Amino acid sequence: MSATNEKTEARRTAEARRTAASVGAPRGLGSRTAKQGREMLGAEAVIASLEAEGVDTVFGYPGGQAIKIYDALYDFTQINHVLARHEQGAVHMADGYARATGKPGVVIVTSGPGATNTVTGIATAYMDSVPLVVITGQVPRAVIGTDSFQESDIVGITMPVVKHSFLLQSTDELTRTFREAFHIAVTGRPGPVLIDIPSDLAGASMTFEYPDEVNLPSYKPTYRGNAKQIRAAAELIEESDQPILYVGGGVTISEASAELASLADLMQIPVVTTLMGKGAFPASHPLNLGPVGMHGAKYSNLAMTESDLIIAAGARFSDRVTGRLSEFAPHAKVIHIDIDPAEIGKIRACQVPIVGDLKGVLAGLVDQLHKDGAEAHTEAWLSRINAWRERFPFYHPGVGDGADEIIPELVLESLSTQLDPARSIVVTEVGQHQMWAHQFIDRELPRTFLSSGGLGTMGFGFPAAVGAAIARPDCKVVCIAGDGSFQMNSQEMATAAINGVPVKVLIMDNRCLGMVHQWQKLFYAKRYSQTLLEANPDFVKLADAYGWQGERVEDPAEVSAAIARMLAAQGPYLLDVAISREQNVYPMVAPGAALDNIMGAIDVAVGAVRTDVPAGALDDLAQEVHTAPSPCAQIDAQFGGRWESDPDDKGARLGEAAALAGGAGGTSAGGSAPGAEAAPAPAAALAPASAVASATAPASAAEGGN
Repeated sequence: MSATNEKTEARRTAEARRTAASVGAPRGLGSRTAKQGREMLGAEAVIASLEAEGVDTVFGYPGGQAIKIYDALYDFTQINHVLARHEQGAVHMADGYARATGKPGVVIVTSGPGATNTVTGIATAYMDSVPLVVITGQVPRAVIGTDSFQESDIVGITMPVVKHSFLLQSTDELTRTFREAFHIAVTGRPGPVLIDIPSDLAGASMTFEYPDEVNLPSYKPTYRGNAKQIRAAAELIEESDQPILYVGGGVTISEASAELASLADLMQIPVVTTLMGKGAFPASHPLNLGPVGMHGAKYSNLAMTESDLIIAAGARFSDRVTGRLSEFAPHAKVIHIDIDPAEIGKIRACQVPIVGDLKGVLAGLVDQLHKDGAEAHTEAWLSRINAWRERFPFYHPGVGDGADEIIPELVLESLSTQLDPARSIVVTEVGQHQMWAHQFIDRELPRTFLSSGGLGTMGFGFPAAVGAAIARPDCKVVCIAGDGSFQMNSQEMATAAINGVPVKVLIMDNRCLGMVHQWQKLFYAKRYSQTLLEANPDFVKLADAYGWQGERVEDPAEVSAAIARMLAAQGPYLLDVAISREQNVYPMVAPGAALDNIMGAIDVAVGAVRTDVPAGALDDLAQEVHTAPSPCAQIDAQFGGRWESDPDDKGARLGEAAALAGGAGGTSAGGSAPGAEAAPAPAAALAPASAVASATAPASAAEGGN
């Protein structure tokens, strides 16, 4: 066969696979399983269905109403079951497995508390479009609705955070339900699907007949983009002088990285990435501007703001990206490409909407541009961006190099340089460390940076890293955690140890809930309410208790060598890195501010210093706050807080009026404990309004914890 014919055949095979997925052909043996036609119990049919779908790994935790399923699992040798130490941990492991492979993660738990413990994990997967199939045991059909022992309406509880759910009513529908569940989970916009199985059905006899076809008339995802819309998009790209590709997680899900690179290279379009889009476009590519949004680079945010055309590829215009929506990219037209029509126009109106699979749509765009003889004309635009890039770097040695404390940015930069980008996966928890990782960990390939984006789930990263390491034993898997996030699911250290999973955990340990602490420092007059974690355990001793290796590093000069030891270790390893709680994640767009209104960006032109950094929490904010609280603030003061529904509400927070009047604004959490903060100063000592004036009102909660 000639090289040309081989390429043609490879293309046809790839297209056939994608078409097969869209119409519901089996991903595993399907009806060709050796168990087809056998008499068995419903519980055995559950496991046989997983085999028919090609499932090789299941995460879970047994219990009374799932005991029959677990008894059946005992005799099946083709599926590896990973026993988590908590049902939430099991779902996050399955999530990490799915993100690292693209295959659906599978979970089995029992009813009642076992099922309800999965809700956070399911919601995390739902927000980030991760395919999961969650199987829950349920009380027998005869007692459903009677508040029997360990009964919960898990279908009703999870309805807002699943793509679909099933409550089995008969063994006749068992295999069809599993076929449909896996089909729904992985096709279109992926997501979690729940199957609730009453225990009496698990014990009933049935004939195993696994279907190959799926008949769901109401569920027909659109894969092919409209040709007319693709031509219209190509015309806008050809006319644009300052285009930008805004890339989200949809590129990774669609396996469209090559097509994205082709479009960027052909028309010389710079690329910005969301947290979920990291790795979809190589970090080393000169057109990659990296992170955009609240903690994105100043040059990325300026490029987005000044663009005349945004090509949104599998991204959803999250508030963490847009900042103040009314001032977001005011001069830009928008091409929005997404497989989920509900996302298009939901946040930002677009001139050219394209519903379809990104892989095909981007390939179609490139083909159309070639047909049109389109040529890149973005030299002036790229020159302008590169000038911003040189002037506003993420980090500069003059800012912290040589300091007598560990600089978080340098820790993660060292980790990034020591990792093989082709054979490593970085997973994060949620908080400051997550944003530093987004800024400083370079990724060249998709599915090598896993993070909870939409829900911002503390406790996600570590179990997800265990799942990713099980899925990809060829990769070195490192979890970057905060001391607060890590403790959410630290019990899964036992899971890693018992299963021989060589996951590495690097804790950025500042003894506080870092991101909330940063917001309290910048926007809440240093009122550190319940964010100090002085009573943290000795993490090295905790590692030893679970049979891990571990060490703590406090000297900046020892960080690089400590990271090298962690990566070289054969088994699971914990590295506890001591950083100051006064370290902030910069640059930062204040909540409610415009995307180009950035505090803490380094400006090389004025001596490589951070600009517009507040000296205190709310200096001179009295000029910005109305003397009388708004009705909204007055009402909520009855309940001890503030309702933040109105973005233009500048009414005083509870306790703020006293601080602005020169009174005591409250004391910090932790009292006189070592390292505890002093009470906030009077208004005269509070911070420049320039850093916060653009934020009409800080949001009611920070983006994640530690």
